[in-house]
Amino acid sequence: MTAEDIAALFTQSDGTYRFARWGRSIAPVVFGVEDETITLVKGAVEAICRLAGHEMAETDPELGVNFMLFFLREWDDLIGVPDLDRLIPELEPLLARLKEADANQYRIFRFDETGAIKAAFVFLRMDAAMLDVPADTLCLTQVAQTILLWSDKAFAERSPLAMSGGTTVLRPEIGAVIRAAYDPVMPVQAGDDSHALRLFARISAAQ
Repeated sequence: MTAEDIAALFTQSDGTYRFARWGRSIAPVVFGVEDETITLVKGAVEAICRLAGHEMAETDPELGVNFMLFFLREWDDLIGVPDLDRLIPELEPLLARLKEADANQYRIFRFDETGAIKAAFVFLRMDAAMLDVPADTLCLTQVAQTILLWSDKAFAERSPLAMSGGTTVLRPEIGAVIRAAYDPVMPVQAGDDSHALRLFARISAAQ
C-alpha cells in the first residue's frame, strides 16, 4: 500500500483525517445470538488483538464492558434494551435515520480524554444480505472494522477480509496497517494525514 492508500483508510467523507485506536483492553459482550456465535465473536476479538499486540479482557474497570455487539431483526428491537438510551442519548433519531436508509449495520465509538477509543457499539440488523454471510466471516469483519477508527468509506467497496486456501482471513495489507497503528511509539489518535506517512514508514520497515 502507498501512503496515499493508507491515508484514504482514515479520511472521512467530509475530507477530514481522523484516526484513533483503543487505549484500553477490549472487554466484549454480545447480545441477540446463541452461545456458538458469542464464542466466534470473542475468538475474533482475541485474534485481532493478538495481531495488534493489544489486550482483551473479561471486564473494563470503568465501564464493565466496552465493546457491545448487538444482533437484531429490526431496528426497533433496540428500543426495549434497558439503559441503552442512556449510553446512546440520540438513540431514537438514530433509529429513524437507519430505518429510512434501510441500513443493516452501524457503529458508534466513544473516546477518552486522550482521543483514544474507550468504547464501541456495533449494531447488526440481520437482513437477507447479512444472513447470507457465514457467521465467522461476519464476526471477523465487524471486529476488524472496530479495532481502529477507520474512514466511513474505507470498506465500502472492498471487505477487510479475503479468502486464502478456502479460509476467510484478514487481508495482509489491512493487518499490516493494524500492526503499525498499534506500535507503542505511534499516537493513540491523529487528525492530520502526516500520520499516514508514519504508518507507511512502519509498514515498510517491517517488510
